[in-house]
Amino acid sequence: MKNFELPFIPERPEKPREKGLTMMMDKGLSLSQTADFIEANKHLTDIVKFGFGTAFVTNDLEEKIALYKSNNIRPYFGGTLFEAFYARGMFEDYLRLVDKYDLDLAEISDGSIIIPHDKKCELIHTMAKDRTVLSEVGSKDSGILISPNKWIKMMSTELEAGSWKVIAEGRESGNVGVFRPNGTAHTFLINKIIAKIEPNRILWEAPIKNQQVWFIKLFGANVNLGNIAPHEVIPLECLRIGLRGDTFFENLPEDYATRLKQVNSDDIEEEEENQ
Repeated sequence: MKNFELPFIPERPEKPREKGLTMMMDKGLSLSQTADFIEANKHLTDIVKFGFGTAFVTNDLEEKIALYKSNNIRPYFGGTLFEAFYARGMFEDYLRLVDKYDLDLAEISDGSIIIPHDKKCELIHTMAKDRTVLSEVGSKDSGILISPNKWIKMMSTELEAGSWKVIAEGRESGNVGVFRPNGTAHTFLINKIIAKIEPNRILWEAPIKNQQVWFIKLFGANVNLGNIAPHEVIPLECLRIGLRGDTFFENLPEDYATRLKQVNSDDIEEEEENQ
């Protein structure tokens, strides 16, 4: 949706889309808050994750799911809830739960528990027969380090097993997985991954603005980003299309950018000379 015309704004695919996804993390919105969120953000939001195990204790869950779905937003349960079922030997019960709420999207992860990778791929293959699967790679434990080659192998085999997208772990805190403890991107790891895995097949968890900026500058407006807070969906869209200072020059023609930056530099030099 565009309220008016403005040149040099990057194209964003229409929903439903395969790239440029925005995944909002719902950590317990009320039904009225969900309706307010949808009113403002439905055109920008592709999928909604009920964060970790919040679906277990969220009021009006069935009504919320229906509300998202009726507005062309795909909701799903967070991977931690899958792990909670799996750890209790209840995988089939989890499948029945997903079916009960008529969810076409499901996540398989092993960020809190250890699942042998061959078994995880088997679970993905089973679930992908009837649903669209997101599988998450990376541990939620900052003390567990995974080599780049292992990241690549896990991502590629999970895609082969039937995952629609692989989620690169970052948590809602943005300080594990593909991020260092201080929240900055693990550039060596990410560059290794994208040399082997098609970036459009990856959904990067990036809850913090500087992380979103980093990925947009690397991949452009149509990078898949997740764990976005409800109130940050519109600000993220402005980052994507260059309507915030952090990405302002990303889509302007080079001669525009050079000229504007030179004018700003000249103004600074003149001000310094006058002091």
